[in-house]
Amino acid sequence: MRSTLSKIAAVLTAGALTLTLAACGGSGAGSATLRVGTLSDAPPSIYLENGRFTGYDNELLRDIAKREGFEVEFVGTEFSGLLAGVANGKFDIGSSTISSTEARKKTVAFSNGYNTGFTTVVTAKGANLKDVAALAGKRLGVVQGSVQDEFAGGKVAGAQVVRFPDYNAGFAQLKNGTLDGWVVPQDIGQKYLDQNPGVPLELGYTVEDKDTPSAFAVAKKNTDLLNKLNDGLAKAIADGTVARIYAQFYKNTPLSKELQQGGPGLPVKNVGV
Repeated sequence: MRSTLSKIAAVLTAGALTLTLAACGGSGAGSATLRVGTLSDAPPSIYLENGRFTGYDNELLRDIAKREGFEVEFVGTEFSGLLAGVANGKFDIGSSTISSTEARKKTVAFSNGYNTGFTTVVTAKGANLKDVAALAGKRLGVVQGSVQDEFAGGKVAGAQVVRFPDYNAGFAQLKNGTLDGWVVPQDIGQKYLDQNPGVPLELGYTVEDKDTPSAFAVAKKNTDLLNKLNDGLAKAIADGTVARIYAQFYKNTPLSKELQQGGPGLPVKNVGV
């Protein structure tokens, strides 16, 4: 009898330990609450409003989490350290309009894509920086570690690339005249102009970001969470939730056909996953 009771106690203890670990979060899709690294200053995609992280990316992630049975806790961070934070377990998910480039796939795994976009250069009105050749040798600001950083440093001849930790810092420098151009996702640049109609700035050169849709980032080993994100996203596309949330934040930009209700989605092929 004593042996049987000991075995029962051991099973109950193990079960309690499993539940405790699951409730703590931080490492797997079965966790009650997952930490999400995001930004606070990049509307309409990701931003802080009245103390709450919101935007298209984050509201979509909240919907996916509800469908898949976990909760999310958003934590503000700088983009330059976001993917490393996901890879080393500081964050379970990265949510920050992250373009799923081949270089980044070496560090993390990506969910299927939930948005496509464009890179644009915000300039002073009348600067006439409408093509890559006109940008040659110019002083261009970027968010460190972003796709726009790669663009300015690798595709603009002789560009003087100035790196910032966030979007607000770059816009401030552009207004002060210390930058020739501020390279950002087009939706962020347009949103800033819409919110600041008196500022003498305009959109200059713009290029489509092809084959690298925005996606949520997870650690490569966390395939369970990756599958849950993809499952929740597919369901949100199928029932029109993606289209509804997108329309809430993007008033004048059409949603990709692949993401409209019944669409096939935007598949991402990861490396080594």
